[in-house]
Amino acid sequence: MDRGRGSFNFGGGGNMRNQMPFDSFWGGIKYGFMRMPVAIRTIILANVIVFILQIFGGQTFNTWLVNNLGFDPAFPTFLTQPWRLLTYMFLHGGFLHILFNMLWLWWMGRAVEETVGPRTFTVIYFGAGILGALLDAALALAFGNALVIGASGAVTGMLVAFAMLYPKAPIMLFLFPPIEARYFVAGWIAIDILFVGAGDGIARLVHIGGALGGYLLMKAHQNGTDLSMIIRYFEYLFGKVKPKGSGKGSKSRNKNMHIVQDAEIVEEVDQTELDAILEKISKKGYDALSKEEKKKLFELSKKDQ
Repeated sequence: MDRGRGSFNFGGGGNMRNQMPFDSFWGGIKYGFMRMPVAIRTIILANVIVFILQIFGGQTFNTWLVNNLGFDPAFPTFLTQPWRLLTYMFLHGGFLHILFNMLWLWWMGRAVEETVGPRTFTVIYFGAGILGALLDAALALAFGNALVIGASGAVTGMLVAFAMLYPKAPIMLFLFPPIEARYFVAGWIAIDILFVGAGDGIARLVHIGGALGGYLLMKAHQNGTDLSMIIRYFEYLFGKVKPKGSGKGSKSRNKNMHIVQDAEIVEEVDQTELDAILEKISKKGYDALSKEEKKKLFELSKKDQ
């Protein structure tokens, strides 16, 4: 696939009347929502729920949320209250704020998630948001330490990932001719750099840090680093992926058997990845695999020999 020419489908295709099994407005909304990639769907849902709480919880509750969950770059708050590095991404300052963040995430993030997978996409998205907040904290003394809310840093990182995957994909903006993704994203970042410290209430440093995070993580992915293992680790911790024989009827294990359990976890994760790769081959052919997926398939095939 020529990634430079953006050979992907933003809006889907086919006869939509035959594809949309709904007979009501809300049925259509639900159908469209469920067609989103799983990571983007989950992130958007979480942001919308939090925004509803901000609106209907009243001014006092909204102020409490922002003061306690927004990112505070002042030292030592960002160290003693590390949860803010994540929670600030789910808070927004108004309807247009969340609308445009979620629209960019939905519009351009789909191609990224469908290319790298939901786990890797999640790492890139939240990793970019975290690095954006850390850069803001690092330069707080020079540019001020106002509370930061919003998903803009994470979304900017996702835009950078999109531009790296599809540099020549045309971006259509109202009243503007098509702009290649690489130039559009470069211009987006350049504006943030030019207006750092402008006092316009926009967290420019978070955007810049998010862009840097998106670049570094996407580059690591392209160089073969399996970012998805970070998510798999948390899935293991929270019991989503369990060792074989860990059901109710299984015998109790010696406390020193954790090494064997870990080996079984790795084996189960490998099988899951292999199944996903084989399914993709059956649907789209071998050439549709990414460089990382081809490498993983080769490694797994050697293990079975």
